[in-house]
Amino acid sequence: MKRNKNIWKAAGILVLGILLGYLIFGGANEKEPEEGHEHSELAENQIWTCSMHPSVRQNEPGDCPICGMDLIPLSEDENGLDSDVFVMNEDAMKLANVETLVIGEKEASKEIRLNGKVGVDERNTYTQSTHIPGRIERLYVNFTGEKVNKGQVLASVYSPELVTAQEELLQAEAIKESQPELFEAAKQKLRNWKITENQINKVLSNGKPIERFSITADVGGVVTELLSERGDYLERGMPIYEIANLDKLWVLFDVYEGNMSWIEEGNKVNYTLRSIPGKTFEGEISFVDPLLSDKTRVANARVEINNKDKRIKPGVFATGIIEKNLDAKNNKIVIPQSAILWTGKRSLVYVKQDAQNGAGFQAREVVLGTSLGDSFVIEEGLEEGEEIVVNGTFTVDAAVQLQGKNSMMNQTEKKDSNPAEMKMNLPLSFQKNLSTTLPAYFTLKDAFVNTDAESAKTAASKMHQQITAFSISNLGKMETQHFNEIKDQLMAISESSDIEQQRQHFEVLSENIIAFVSNIENLEPPIYIQHCPMVNNNKGADWLSLSEEIRNPYFGDVMMNCGDTQRKL
Repeated sequence: MKRNKNIWKAAGILVLGILLGYLIFGGANEKEPEEGHEHSELAENQIWTCSMHPSVRQNEPGDCPICGMDLIPLSEDENGLDSDVFVMNEDAMKLANVETLVIGEKEASKEIRLNGKVGVDERNTYTQSTHIPGRIERLYVNFTGEKVNKGQVLASVYSPELVTAQEELLQAEAIKESQPELFEAAKQKLRNWKITENQINKVLSNGKPIERFSITADVGGVVTELLSERGDYLERGMPIYEIANLDKLWVLFDVYEGNMSWIEEGNKVNYTLRSIPGKTFEGEISFVDPLLSDKTRVANARVEINNKDKRIKPGVFATGIIEKNLDAKNNKIVIPQSAILWTGKRSLVYVKQDAQNGAGFQAREVVLGTSLGDSFVIEEGLEEGEEIVVNGTFTVDAAVQLQGKNSMMNQTEKKDSNPAEMKMNLPLSFQKNLSTTLPAYFTLKDAFVNTDAESAKTAASKMHQQITAFSISNLGKMETQHFNEIKDQLMAISESSDIEQQRQHFEVLSENIIAFVSNIENLEPPIYIQHCPMVNNNKGADWLSLSEEIRNPYFGDVMMNCGDTQRKL
């Protein structure tokens, strides 16, 4: 009896365990379909892309059709944006110190900075020369910078020739009654040496010649250069001093070749002098040197200044600024220099686009105009109201490069034209003849898929024989040119045994074949246009195929599945 009770007890426990298990695990199983349904909805809205080829976007996971890598889910921020747009959230922008600016049109002016120095006005510079040949016995002014007045004695000269001329005068005086012409000629000879009438009369009254004559200043000013020394023997007209009037001076600014087109007479200049700190002067360009120095490669722009108080000294360094409006009629788009990335041939900026959780940035090529110092005029590429990165540009570009998107160092190549969109006028008879040669083209394509140069030669030769028999008299000029290109490429393939050279000709052949086939009516069976972006240094190339399956003729076994189907004809 006790044994039966134990059996019933064990059975009850077993039933209770089964019931509890059903309630626990069975309930969980009932929820699985609902969770699976939510996951299915999430998968439908998810976009998948390739980390190496961001242009690839699919609605389901799988392999990249170009390189075969596993696709990764695209972030929600990037779902509605272009594949070349890089998204940063607000926190990342703050950490990278990324700043943006909304651009607008404004009056553009170029600030031209000039360096130069103060010089003497050449029109007020005088070379004091001697009018008496002889030896300098004494210099009364013997250092530069000394002020002299007009008529002031500058030097004393002993002249043997002048002594002889005075003796001739005294001798002529003795016979002037009989030969007055000789007496007058002797006096005129002394006058030619700028001997005054008083000095001539003094010689006559004293009855003996004057041995030393004084050289007086013809002009007043400051001695800027000593050209002779005591004891020098000078011929008539040789210089002794350089004398300048410093009441008026010149500021001579250096104008380099790059700025010559911007500088012209009449330009206003604000300039400062190192010897007078804190004061800004205003002047006007009065003359621009028409000649460029062969040694320094600069020209001079002149500003005239008054210096009656003698505060400004020649030789002082000057710095000037000219504000030059580029175009008084049309406003320009001007952006800071910090926003621009240079690659040598290209200039890029990053344009901001709104994203769900942050901001998207896309590289855009621009055409630069005139440099304005710390900014540039934009001729093409931007419009008023767009927002660009002006600080942290290199940080954004570095992140974009890591994702393989269009950046400063990674230019996305774009084909100039699509052969499949070329419009041709093909007679029906020509369309039928061309259709009969397509099997030879596909045989040629399969030879390249198998990397078989000999088979490619044979297929190209066969196709060349077929199309050579075509009548093309009813084709237009453009169509005839493309048809002849097909014949040339087939001939080149049939004459070469180098598979890589053959493939290069096949690339051009396929472009022209695609243009013709795209204009054939009622193709049977359908033909697919396929594309590999990695051919020809990532410029890409197309080919025709009867199958939607990718079998790459440009790489063969190396990358058999590289490419995707672009269009079905």
